[in-house]
Amino acid sequence: MRDFNEITATEGVLKSFDSIENKRVKVLMGSIVKHLHEVVKETEPTFEEWQKAIEFLTRTGQKCDERRQEFILFSDVLGISMLIDTINNRKNNNETESTVLGPFHAPAPDIRFGDNIAHHVKGEKCLVKGKVSDINGKVIPDAIVDVWQSGPDGLYDVQKENNVVDLRGKMKTNKNGEYFFKTVKPQFYPVPTDGPVGEILNLMGRHPFRPAHIHFMIKAEGYVDLTTHVFIDGDPYLDSDTVFAVKESLIRKLNDAIDPDDNTQCKELTFDIILEKKK
Repeated sequence: MRDFNEITATEGVLKSFDSIENKRVKVLMGSIVKHLHEVVKETEPTFEEWQKAIEFLTRTGQKCDERRQEFILFSDVLGISMLIDTINNRKNNNETESTVLGPFHAPAPDIRFGDNIAHHVKGEKCLVKGKVSDINGKVIPDAIVDVWQSGPDGLYDVQKENNVVDLRGKMKTNKNGEYFFKTVKPQFYPVPTDGPVGEILNLMGRHPFRPAHIHFMIKAEGYVDLTTHVFIDGDPYLDSDTVFAVKESLIRKLNDAIDPDDNTQCKELTFDIILEKKK
């Protein structure tokens, strides 16, 4: 190409993709180039702005390690993660809705029905229970229920330096499709703001908070895997989750309860889960 200018630029780059054999790659790269070129033409960034953008992406990559994925966080706060999740998990019936995985999922220890996953944190005790079924109400025994949450300090175990596994566990539903575990009452918390994504949030004048929630990943033979949250009704950040992950159908109330094992007062959260059958 010998005549690169504002008019010919996009078509020239797209033509260079003619030899791409993978059709999906060709579609994706073509669309990305078209939209990025349109942004550049519309906003006319200066060289200094372009250099800052490159520097931002470089620092975002440098912030990633085995404990943290800054690029996922960047995708989260722009609503891209949730948009991709929503497109790929369209529901036709009354199946439980999905939401983002988040950057803090990690291998969890196996736990038994009624075990406590809160070993190294202090907080208000919370009993979490529910059943897993299909859209017709048929219970699903032996479904794998993988759960994790942050502590009262707003941190997940993988964010701490002590390498102690806490506030996560993996169990199977019983013959009635039920699961039950004990934990501490989830709290709202900020996403990490000590990196490039925190700078972007500050630049946009946005807060970094996520409403209180517990993560769930459900797997059962013959059913579509589900990744979701349960959110706590009344949380001050339900309408402004910084990663846009809240769905009305996933909000539940915390009720007063008594722990049957020691007769102490606590909170109770019930979250029934409906899975979609594989086609």
